[in-house]
Amino acid sequence: MSNEEAYAAGLLNRALDPSTQPDQIRVFLQAEIELLRDTISGGMAVIDVGCGAGRHLIMLRDRLRLGVGVDYEHASIVEARHRAGTGRVQFVTGDATCLPFGACFDMAMCLTNSWGTMSDKGLVLDEMRRCSPRSHTRLLSVFAETSIPARRDWYRRLGHAVVEESTESLVTEGGFRSEHFTEARLRSLVGDCTIRSVGGIAYSVMF
Repeated sequence: MSNEEAYAAGLLNRALDPSTQPDQIRVFLQAEIELLRDTISGGMAVIDVGCGAGRHLIMLRDRLRLGVGVDYEHASIVEARHRAGTGRVQFVTGDATCLPFGACFDMAMCLTNSWGTMSDKGLVLDEMRRCSPRSHTRLLSVFAETSIPARRDWYRRLGHAVVEESTESLVTEGGFRSEHFTEARLRSLVGDCTIRSVGGIAYSVMF
């Protein structure tokens, strides 16, 4: 099972069910929300790359001038549109390596380790830079190495027991692959950036 097949089978929805989440994962997800509330100011136009069912933009919609979520999984986009209704938040099926927008956003974000499950990370960064061209207006949140025990537990609860662990990733028995990062590796991949700890098991990366 590829990452795409795992998401199509509903992995993300199950992962966001609090009953599946180890304590450290719940702490991280809440810390990520607090990070967004501190980062996204009123009147901004924001693109969320790998938005899933749109939970972050829907949470922020009252303070956004415009929110656009993009995800390759069409079923997730349909769900996001249903949840959002009409208004300033929109959702589009699309490829993170070829976003269907110009340089019209105040911020581009890719959250909850979505970037850590993508195969062509460099192209995704390039697209985020193109859509939000000012320096340090692009935001990633990714797992750190300290997340490994909690993620092993989390994936097991989701029916995806880990069968392979390396310095860069966990791979489950179904073939789902999720990466984790050191600060040094993030700087080598992203370039000039500001890195902060989030919830003790993850990093935010502003570039």
